Amino acid sequence: MNTSSPDLLPDTDAGHATAAGILRSGGLVAFPTETVYGLGADACDDRAVARIFEAKGRPSFNPLIVHFADLDTLKQHVHWTPEAELLAQAYWPGPLTLVLRKQADSPISELVSAGLDTIAVRLPAHDSARAILRSFGGGVAAPSANRSGQISPTTAQHVVDSLGARVDAILDGGPCKVGVESTIVGLTDKPVLLRPGGITEQELAETLGRHLAVRHKAEAISAPGQLMSHYAPKALVRLNATEWEPGEIRLGFGEVDCDLNLSRTEDLVEAAAHLFDYLHRLDAMGGGTIAVSPIPHEGLGIAINDRLSRAAAPREG
Repeated sequence: MNTSSPDLLPDTDAGHATAAGILRSGGLVAFPTETVYGLGADACDDRAVARIFEAKGRPSFNPLIVHFADLDTLKQHVHWTPEAELLAQAYWPGPLTLVLRKQADSPISELVSAGLDTIAVRLPAHDSARAILRSFGGGVAAPSANRSGQISPTTAQHVVDSLGARVDAILDGGPCKVGVESTIVGLTDKPVLLRPGGITEQELAETLGRHLAVRHKAEAISAPGQLMSHYAPKALVRLNATEWEPGEIRLGFGEVDCDLNLSRTEDLVEAAAHLFDYLHRLDAMGGGTIAVSPIPHEGLGIAINDRLSRAAAPREG
């Protein structure tokens, strides 16, 4: 992590190019959108995405919104639908996020989607955000650029005050115009309003020609992952294993003999970056039980343990 003050980048072509270069190198860049300032990382870089959760002190791997500069690039990562087309034509670029099924070959990090088969995507309208995204050329995961639980930032100074040296650079594009987060609509089945925002349910209903279902506890973009056993592999999961049992597949942490190791150096950022991928790979080995070394319950370890406890929970249904 950056140990000095973040670089404050000017809202110029050179500033946009510098921001994009930092993103390409795995760094974190805060930049303005029309809603709030976002904390951006390369959405295809597991470790960079893990740094978002570390910087925010985010308590669990909630799904993140991926921002794109253009619709053609966005469509390469999701299964596009007629409803998505209607909403995109009406509101993009703008403060609307769509949750769609992820393309099987999309390189978007599983940490972005919290291990789900969906991605939350949008095209921001802010000129500075669009310039950075064009220069970067791909998807940028960007939740609000503040410590988890704090007030969302609408100026560069808000980001400095909240994150400080936890972010590598901040692009100062002035105050955000909307000031509240984007409206989120789920389009994996019937349209569902997952989070209210600047675009109202009535406007969306008029565009779609039908009413939306409404999930009232609208942090609900992560709702599928809140089922206790949602993250479960086919194999059973045994947590806090200090010794291995015969026949178990072994997921290690630290200096242990195992099949795959989240981090031999006990680096929680590295462990978070590997978590979902390694669970998939171990499950594909076809064993009956995946045993997991103890993970420290601090920092990103809290989020890792949250997901592991869901994977180990009694199966629903």
